[in-house]
Amino acid sequence: MVYIALLRGINVGGKNKIDMKLLKQTFEQVGMIDVVTYINTGNIIFSYNNLSKAEISSILEEAIYNDFGLQIKVVIRNLDDVRRIINAIPDTWKNDKEMTSDVMFLWDEIDDESVLENLVIKPNIDTVKYVPGAILWSIDKKNGTKSGKAKIIGSKIYKQVTVRNVNTARKIYELMKAQNS
Repeated sequence: MVYIALLRGINVGGKNKIDMKLLKQTFEQVGMIDVVTYINTGNIIFSYNNLSKAEISSILEEAIYNDFGLQIKVVIRNLDDVRRIINAIPDTWKNDKEMTSDVMFLWDEIDDESVLENLVIKPNIDTVKYVPGAILWSIDKKNGTKSGKAKIIGSKIYKQVTVRNVNTARKIYELMKAQNS
């Protein structure tokens, strides 16, 4: 089965630096196959069989700690999970000079539509959707300072998500589909 490992908080602002070539080797050493990294922020596509997503996550978190000395949360999603998320993103959503659109991949512990109740969502500014595995959030950049999205930073929820912009999420999906064929 094809999976994506989404690492939270690596190679951002000079913190938790991990070389992607070395990370790829770490994944291969613990049995992941066809390992491909995408950009420097912790997106690793790979294939593996016979273990649950939680078991794979645990193996990878331990391997990253052993090889890099970092306690990094690893969110695992399979191709079907990512397909469901990508299909829920409106085609008009982009991450460009006019719009900011993100996928907030949720830890399993908070993966429920009720997570939306704990967010500050400004009507007519924020467009927010829950889909199993993620929160989708889009804002016109001209309203960026008025958005409730900034209020998530530092919250309990923020510590239980890893964020990718929709352009990155779509590319990850394309890479996963290519590996599955």
